[in-house]
Amino acid sequence: MLSPIAWSTPPKKYGPWESIVSLLTEGLVKRGIDVTLFATSDSHTAAKLHAVCPRPYEEDKDIIIKVYEGLHISEVFERAKEFDIIHNHFDYLPLTYSGLVDTPVVTTIHGISSRKILPVYKKYNNRTFYVSISDAYRCRDLDYIATVRHGIDIESFHFNEKPQDYLLFLSRLHKDKGAREAIEVAKKSGRKLRIAGFIADQTYFEKEVQPFIDNKQIIYEGHIDPEFKKELLSNAYALLHMINYEEAFGIGVIEAMASGTPVIAMNRGSMPEIIRDGETGFLVNSIEEAAKAVQKLDSISRKTCRESVKKRFSVDRMVDDYIKVYKTILEKCKREEERPWGFYEVLRQRPGYKVKSLTILPQSEISLQRHFHRSEHWYIISGEGLVTKNTSQIRVLPGDSVDLPVNEVHRIKNIGGQNLVFIEISQGDYLGEDDIERFEDKYGRA
Repeated sequence: MLSPIAWSTPPKKYGPWESIVSLLTEGLVKRGIDVTLFATSDSHTAAKLHAVCPRPYEEDKDIIIKVYEGLHISEVFERAKEFDIIHNHFDYLPLTYSGLVDTPVVTTIHGISSRKILPVYKKYNNRTFYVSISDAYRCRDLDYIATVRHGIDIESFHFNEKPQDYLLFLSRLHKDKGAREAIEVAKKSGRKLRIAGFIADQTYFEKEVQPFIDNKQIIYEGHIDPEFKKELLSNAYALLHMINYEEAFGIGVIEAMASGTPVIAMNRGSMPEIIRDGETGFLVNSIEEAAKAVQKLDSISRKTCRESVKKRFSVDRMVDDYIKVYKTILEKCKREEERPWGFYEVLRQRPGYKVKSLTILPQSEISLQRHFHRSEHWYIISGEGLVTKNTSQIRVLPGDSVDLPVNEVHRIKNIGGQNLVFIEISQGDYLGEDDIERFEDKYGRA
């Protein structure tokens, strides 16, 4: 499990990616899965912790980020043979190592900071595996193995049916997150607003937020710890989530609802997948609509908010979903497999090609088949075979070779008395064992 090193895992205060990595890691360990967590040295886990970065670089500005990112990522890939799967939560940089190892790599795309980073994701599309955290945040240029929405430890959030009268803004202080808009909603609705989060953009904070802080109606609580966050969430009348971008998920939104607190959010990004309009909060399109929604909050059942999160966003559900992803990947990337006709072994696999050794038992044959994404080159090592190429048949002996272009119908049969062994080199944009169409098969698989 490759976690970011901006913050510890789990984070002491802020760190949404690291928080999810921690919940997933601990959930997998509870299921009896052997997990090694690559994170900062001050991280805490029931898994095996491996660390080269002593402290989060956001907390220690003496740490040279690129130095420790390079050391951190290389540690994982230099030990790749020890693992069945590498699960990357570190954004796009680890993908550049993935072609150097045989271990399959799955990347949870927590966010795409800019379309300028897409060339890396595109290069390794179909060479690795991508998981989206919401359907809304899927990039059209990429292929995904699954959508796995985040889960949280619901029982750690305090449910409160009788909140106080303040509205809450809880996120990093940045234009994207809409702190200024939340202030305007509070002023229009005549409500107190408590703001909590670290300052991600000092200029934005000084210009758009700080001038309105009066410690009476608009209060800034600072960069708070997890326990104070839970207190603020459970006592809030509502969470204001006035985002100015297409947000991938929004952990704070489900944390609020787990506390019984409804959410008023801009109808953007993943918000319609998380908030049930009129049931667990309100989806709005403007500051004016948000201010009107404040007046309707009494129609929302705080108990319904809590129950919705229990059903849809639990850690157990998230862990279940990821285990399904891992099983699918392992099935697609089997390195050795028995078949009715014999068996094969993957000798080497890199982006764009795969080398296998196949053994066909006497009088056995593979199915009459074709592939849509790969061509193949066969080199006979031992035995005697009969190759079908479209409508032609070719007898092959040791030292012979056969080329099979994409979409060409083919089969090989062992016509001798000893095992037929040959090397297969596949080339293409997808090399999974499921890239096959069978026309005839003596073992009933067509």
